[in-house]
Amino acid sequence: MQNLGLRYGRGPEVIRDISFHLRPGSFHFLTGPSGAGKTTLLRLMFMSLSPSHGAIQLFGQNVSRVTPARRAQLRRRIGIVFQDFRLLGHLTTWENVALPLRVVGKRLGDYREDVTDLLQWVGLGDRIHALPPILSGGEKQRAAIARAVIGKPELLLADEPTGNVDPQMARRLLRLFIELNRLGTSVVIATHDYELMKQFKAPRIELHEGHVRII
Repeated sequence: MQNLGLRYGRGPEVIRDISFHLRPGSFHFLTGPSGAGKTTLLRLMFMSLSPSHGAIQLFGQNVSRVTPARRAQLRRRIGIVFQDFRLLGHLTTWENVALPLRVVGKRLGDYREDVTDLLQWVGLGDRIHALPPILSGGEKQRAAIARAVIGKPELLLADEPTGNVDPQMARRLLRLFIELNRLGTSVVIATHDYELMKQFKAPRIELHEGHVRII
């Protein structure tokens, strides 16, 4: 991120001239008060928003200069957990989690057991065939996390990924993120959960009034 800024319409800048660099394979928590711009920053990193000014370089490419088709290819290297989950309502839990693998052309036989095992691990083994409308908020969240990590992405962006689960499951999910990081994935987790952050010492990207510092 270099001299990055973003405003919606004619309103004030939500992100103000921020610059920072994340090394491949790093792990960061993203913190700040409500309304500080954490979700906005994640969306900029995912390329679902374009900055008002400044540049984003991702995987060695200036994303403002790539074609929409190339941008879509770059997104496939990113796992993302949205606060609204964005599960597809007509697909089962299993099918939602398997979707990133299907999109890139992997064969069913190569990932069937991996998807099932991951769903068991996040406590959804008995919800494999359930459709999203009948899942609880916490179950949807765990399904969204499983979908984000199943393809072992190069970059994982997670927006309050433990917000709807109990402390025991939050610790279990944190271990999943840590293990993914150990395998080489860069991880950025936006969270208000300071108890969670105490369990794993990692640098924090702190947003305040549109500005950023890494502590």
